[in-house]
Amino acid sequence: MPYTHGSIRVCVMSKPAEHQSPGARAWSRFRANRPAYACLWVLVILLGVILLLPFISSQSPTRLTDSLSQGPSSSHWFGTDTLGRDLLSRVVYGSRISLLVGMVGAGVSLVIGVLWGAIAGYLGGKWDNVMMRVVDVLYSLPSIVFVIVLITTLEGMAKEFLTKTISPDAAGLVRMLFLFVGLGAVSWLTMARIVRGEVLALRSRSFVEASRLLGAGHARILFHHILPNIAGVVVVYLMLTIPAVILYESFLSYLGLGIQPPQASLGSLIAEGASQINPIRIYWWMVLFPASLLVVLLLALNFIGDGLRDALDPRGSREG
Repeated sequence: MPYTHGSIRVCVMSKPAEHQSPGARAWSRFRANRPAYACLWVLVILLGVILLLPFISSQSPTRLTDSLSQGPSSSHWFGTDTLGRDLLSRVVYGSRISLLVGMVGAGVSLVIGVLWGAIAGYLGGKWDNVMMRVVDVLYSLPSIVFVIVLITTLEGMAKEFLTKTISPDAAGLVRMLFLFVGLGAVSWLTMARIVRGEVLALRSRSFVEASRLLGAGHARILFHHILPNIAGVVVVYLMLTIPAVILYESFLSYLGLGIQPPQASLGSLIAEGASQINPIRIYWWMVLFPASLLVVLLLALNFIGDGLRDALDPRGSREG
């Protein structure tokens, strides 16, 4: 854009889009996606509240009071539960547990799914057939039933080795560990299929053949040349896996098979609130607030995942 400074005419040119780095172009496309960009800020604000509120609030998620089943007020913004505990602090605490389960489950999906799919796609042949048949067998099982059976089996095995004097806190941590294992056992299957398909498409490309001719080993080709080129696809599906795992955990906790008291997650809080609704009394705040936060959290993560998919896919770009 030209402008005049004294007698000198200066021309300032904006940086062409084609000269931007791939990361800058992807960020520009993501910002242009208004729903995804807005949900990113919603998620940042939610994370800030979830992480900081316990340090600035005087309320405790476990402290019992005489204000049993009280509605929202100036002293308890989200009301209290049947034991007089502040519901706002419990919802924040439950959100941290749900997010932890979601991120750990997505991390398990990332590690197992990427390694399994990459090795299967790179080796090909009979190894590919055997490894993907294992994935098909696990896919054929009802995932939620498989997780329930796996968690109950692990708990039954643990009782044979753990003493009966185990503390409630330790028992809650053991249940959470089993929940991580159960959710991780089913969350990596789609990741493995996606990674395998991408590796199959890349392993015969010219840059891979050139690396092989230059003497690069299989591990170097796979981890230094192929996997970096599918990082965008992996990141997108990773973001979409987090809300799926959170939803699984919430459903299991609603059934009483997930997070156990005194710990809480959004699913267990919804279950506690739903148990207090009957024709005589309706403690609506016990369901409304944890359910609303769960819905907002899942929607934000899904919109961000969709935005990342469009931003990181060059074929989806319509610039120009």
